[in-house]
Amino acid sequence: MRTMIVLHVALGGALGAMARYLCTLTFAFPFATVFVNVLGSLVMGVALVWLAEHGGDKGFDRWQPFVMTGVLGGFTTFSAFSLDTLRLIEGGELVAAVGYAIGTVVLCVAAVFAGVIAARGVLL
Repeated sequence: MRTMIVLHVALGGALGAMARYLCTLTFAFPFATVFVNVLGSLVMGVALVWLAEHGGDKGFDRWQPFVMTGVLGGFTTFSAFSLDTLRLIEGGELVAAVGYAIGTVVLCVAAVFAGVIAARGVLL
């Protein structure tokens, strides 16, 4: 059973990583990372509600590793966010780095709330 869960996480992670890479081809630095983190946070909120409302305990347990840990874990890029912030600081762009860091965190937290609110409105 655990082996299948690990495989589900790995498959989801591969899909999420591919989607993230495609975003880096679409948006310029550092906006691709912001976009991915905000979108990933929004989808995380929706997935949390949807899986809890429609999956039941067993459905949530079955799909959570694939969707939330795998796909969204592979898609969101907080490690890249940290590196982007460091690159801005090392490039002498301290104000941009602070704005980027604060803006990303605020937008991502707002997005996960928006995802939960949107999903609850649609699902209830």
